[in-house]
Amino acid sequence: MTARLLHGLAPIVGPDARVLILGNMPSALSLAARQYYGNPRNAFWRIAAELFGCQADAPYGERVAALCRHGVAVWDVLRACRRAGSLDAAIERDSMVANDFDALFAEYPGIDRVFFNGAAAEANYRRLVRPTRALTYVRLPSTSPAQTMAFTDKLAAWSVVTADRRLPWPPSAPTRSHP
Repeated sequence: MTARLLHGLAPIVGPDARVLILGNMPSALSLAARQYYGNPRNAFWRIAAELFGCQADAPYGERVAALCRHGVAVWDVLRACRRAGSLDAAIERDSMVANDFDALFAEYPGIDRVFFNGAAAEANYRRLVRPTRALTYVRLPSTSPAQTMAFTDKLAAWSVVTADRRLPWPPSAPTRSHP
């Protein structure tokens, strides 16, 4: 039986975007709310609050504005897919359609770093997307409640997002440049 076709959300992106955080596909709760990381058990907004000084429980528009003020864009690898439930593992592989990253990077040329929110986002990006310019890529632990890592450990790993861009990335963070 084939699951129904789901469509993702428009990107959160401001004119001064320098960093792109990529999930795989919004959860069922996020799609229903039309808000990124809409599951209250997802650690994304708690991490964003720590890194960017916003309130994790502030209205969605205020949280989005805080990300944009800090040059952070948020999107997902997948524009559309078929999936029952919210787990990445439930996505039908042949149904995946990637977002148009060449258009995003052309419109926002300041983006030079991409942070993957978990392994599925990285794997699907590498499989489906062929970017036309060099970027720095870093995979971070998923903020999903399915990833059982302690919050403090997730926060420590995610702190590379705010690292001074003139400094080398921490050697423990897996980074790659992609032509």
